[in-house]
Amino acid sequence: MESSELYHVKQQFILGAYSSLIDLTVPDPNSPDYNPILLYKARAQIAAGNPEAVEDLVPSDSDDVSLKAVSALARYRAAAEDADKESALEELRDLCIEIEGEDVSVDEKQKGMVRVLAGTAFVWAGEVEEALETLGAGTNHENLEAVAVTVQIYLSLNRSDLATKEFNRAKRWAEDDLLLQLIESFIDLVKIDNNAYTNPNSFYNEQLGNPSLTSPHLLTARGVTRLLKGDIQGAKSDFEEALTQKPDDAETLAALTVASGLPVSKKAEAEQLWNDLTSKYPQHPLVVEVAKKAELFDDFASKFTVPALATVA
Repeated sequence: MESSELYHVKQQFILGAYSSLIDLTVPDPNSPDYNPILLYKARAQIAAGNPEAVEDLVPSDSDDVSLKAVSALARYRAAAEDADKESALEELRDLCIEIEGEDVSVDEKQKGMVRVLAGTAFVWAGEVEEALETLGAGTNHENLEAVAVTVQIYLSLNRSDLATKEFNRAKRWAEDDLLLQLIESFIDLVKIDNNAYTNPNSFYNEQLGNPSLTSPHLLTARGVTRLLKGDIQGAKSDFEEALTQKPDDAETLAALTVASGLPVSKKAEAEQLWNDLTSKYPQHPLVVEVAKKAELFDDFASKFTVPALATVA
């Protein structure tokens, strides 16, 4: 059974309160919570865009396979060269093979964490099929974090049907866990149904009501929900507050840019935000997609011949 401290750390990570975890002092190395809390602290560094910090955080001589996996994930994220990225991926593949050995003394939680971390790296590398296989998609495994990543993969592929199947399968064995509620919110947000947004909106409101939790990710998520419900000003307020907490968050800036481009907003403000987004994050999916559409429009326009004006004989 998890200690109250570990439970709180886990909840903070799930809800995106990464800054709190980064500042957290880990327990004594002799504590049973040392490795699990160190793992969440390392994952928070990666999620916050500081993968280089993991090298000094995690002992290089650790025998814990989950800590080895998070170190490899951090190296992948920090790598600038393709060879270094592939080396980190190979290490994660080797760890996935190692945990399946008959004589390995690794508990199921550690095995599950290795699969989640490896699957995450494979997604980042564009190896979606390998990620789904590693995460156990479509099987009856009991790893809720793996389900969460699998659902996000399916939603990114516009396969909400498969995401829903994963969620429904997890409901058979998972308790009313916070992460299970978050997974359900992921799925509800992609539905083209205003009634479906009530559940995630309530979930995010409830979590943001916790005075001990500071999470710009939750604010952005609630802002997206408000935007989908048509509350543009409320959405912009959430996005702006999130950016004060984490000014360099590309997703929040992209969301604010979209909200500012809607009818009730000011055109000059929207243009300034768009310029900021394109200059700071030229590879953001929104920027790339708009550029493709603009290029396609220009191509069609160049092939269109304007007919001569009709004249009266």
